[in-house]
Amino acid sequence: MKKVILLAMICLGTWTSKAQYSEKEIEAKIDSILPLLTLKEKVAMCHAQSKFSSPGVSRLGIPEVWMSDGPHGVRAEISWDSWNYAGWTNDSITAFPALTCLAASFNDSLSYAYGVAVGEEARYREKDILLGPGVNIYRTPMNGRNFEYMGEDPYLASRLVVPYIKGVQKNGVAACVKHYALNNQERWRDHINVEVSDRALYEIYLPAFKAAVEEGEAWSIMGAYNQFRGQHCCHNEILLNNILKNDWGFDGVVVTDWGGAHDTKESALHGLDIEMGTGTNGLTYSKVNAYENYYLAGPFLEMLENKEVEESIVDDKVRRILRLIYRTSLNPNRPLGSVNTTAHHEVARKVAQEGIVLLKNKEDIFPIKDETEITIAVIGENATRMMTRGGGSSELKPQFEVSPLEGIKARYKNAKITYAMGYASGAPAYARVNPSPYDADSLKSIAIDVAKKADLVLFVGGLNKNHHQDCEGGDRKIYNLPFGQEALIDELYAVNKNLGVVMVSGNAVAMPWLSKTKGLIQAWYLGSMTGHALADVVSGDVNPSGKLPFSFPKKLEDNGAYAFGEISYPGDSIMQEYKEDILVGYRWHDTKKIAPEFAFGYGLSYTDFSISNIQSDQSIYAANEAITVSFDVKNEGGITGAEVVQVYTGKIKSKVPRALKELKGYQKLAIASGASQPGTVTINVSDLAYYDDSISEWVVEPGDYYLYVGNASNNITKKIRISISKKSRS
Repeated sequence: MKKVILLAMICLGTWTSKAQYSEKEIEAKIDSILPLLTLKEKVAMCHAQSKFSSPGVSRLGIPEVWMSDGPHGVRAEISWDSWNYAGWTNDSITAFPALTCLAASFNDSLSYAYGVAVGEEARYREKDILLGPGVNIYRTPMNGRNFEYMGEDPYLASRLVVPYIKGVQKNGVAACVKHYALNNQERWRDHINVEVSDRALYEIYLPAFKAAVEEGEAWSIMGAYNQFRGQHCCHNEILLNNILKNDWGFDGVVVTDWGGAHDTKESALHGLDIEMGTGTNGLTYSKVNAYENYYLAGPFLEMLENKEVEESIVDDKVRRILRLIYRTSLNPNRPLGSVNTTAHHEVARKVAQEGIVLLKNKEDIFPIKDETEITIAVIGENATRMMTRGGGSSELKPQFEVSPLEGIKARYKNAKITYAMGYASGAPAYARVNPSPYDADSLKSIAIDVAKKADLVLFVGGLNKNHHQDCEGGDRKIYNLPFGQEALIDELYAVNKNLGVVMVSGNAVAMPWLSKTKGLIQAWYLGSMTGHALADVVSGDVNPSGKLPFSFPKKLEDNGAYAFGEISYPGDSIMQEYKEDILVGYRWHDTKKIAPEFAFGYGLSYTDFSISNIQSDQSIYAANEAITVSFDVKNEGGITGAEVVQVYTGKIKSKVPRALKELKGYQKLAIASGASQPGTVTINVSDLAYYDDSISEWVVEPGDYYLYVGNASNNITKKIRISISKKSRS
């Protein structure tokens, strides 16, 4: 036995002083370890031993794999065998803005900084896998979990997910990209069978995952709860074996979403590596250890022993798990990590500042000056409510959370700040009814009285992380603002026309009250530094530069998922068909000529920008070339700011149905007042391809295209006509 342990320690590299293992060395070490493992030990590595860990092999010094929820921060420690919090006093962390906010920044380098910071905190907490980021596509504004994702556009999500992953994994912590795939609603998420065309699958719903694997080199992927073409996504032959592992060459670990496994043979054969969170009765295999009831536990071992499944199947799973362990806990160059540092707080604040979107600014109500003669009435529960609580698995335990009201009070030293709650929503919980101790009429009456006496009213409302709002486990019930906020806004406007609104949400909402506000700021869920970041923008210390990562329909029926009846959304409880196909988000609005309330890519500034001298480097391109679009951006106002120039492409007279235009490039430029700056966006001709499901290949259609250059999907400064030839240029 001692010889075996000694050999294992040498194989694992415990005694080496080498700075870093090469991939070749890791594979050689894994080859030497596999023969030392018993079949039972191999199977044990493929399923949970607690709520958030899977076992190693102590006999050989193979460490456990420890996981934690993300992606906006490391979740508080969960008990070993229940969903209760462990009650630790040293697990407080930095809460980073939700990924909708990061997406709104249109800033790739900021995504990397975000990933590095959250990865450092995960490393400090001794986690091997951080369960995030999420890149499911924003298909409908009713999805309760949209706030965790990167918007409606596959190109934007692909651009931002790669640096996030690289930042996290720099710390020797695996990013676990989720939820693969088509988990675009919470209602019936555990069983709904999604039917979608191959075109929509490849063009809309898979690109961000593909980029995460091929460019980000993600070390783990989390399967989705739902089914796709009759198989659950956590053990899906098409998604996991054919596309992920074969076509994309993914060499990492596939982890179930918690409770996402449903069958032993499918789990064994269809791409699953680690099973987590399965509900068990503790009776079939062991009353003591219910984890032996998992599909990839006792039943899997029996199938292997009975030769119903080849041992090579479990060996592949263990090889992937060992590879992940070498990249994380057995990485000799793994940094120590840190938590709640000033640098992390600065990253959280910077992401929030750049993600906040100014949607309306009539009569320049924003920025609000800090003057002694002004009284600002801050109205709304969301001005004081902690938004890191609730929401499901993304709930966080931050060391602190600066509320909007606290941030405004800290920034405004001269103006008089008054506050009234205005409305109440109840505790963040999964209960269907969250009773509130407040009387709604009294709250409204007090708020109206406060508003009457103010020079300016700043209403801070929106959604929160209650069930059936921005929350895991259930979709929204209504598109309108809840808790009587719309009536409150009407009454505030009746007594004070100088009304600005700060919308805190991870989703679009109906805005029948929009004409009654002078200004509107989309503030998202901003994490620990919420109040300071919001005050930075409201005061003008920071010029807003965020752009919407998804469209805001005027009414729910304007969203593409709602144009084809209930079978399209939410489905009939068993089946769902994505009948809008590739026309998701702005693609739907543009192509069907349905004006949104606010368009994808839209966002105002406190200064004025002009885009000029827009041109492409050629007019005719070969199939193997790249298109370079150049332009100049001038800041014509009196404040330094940043503009996002967006380049879309569209095929003229295509032989297949296509969107009017699709985002293919962007550049964010920070420009001083009065200055000009040149910019370029490069697009590979191959990126103009559509997925031809008749031959299962990407095809670049020759002919004429438009390049659309502007600063929002519906605000195009110039169209340039180009041609793509059939041949490559030698």
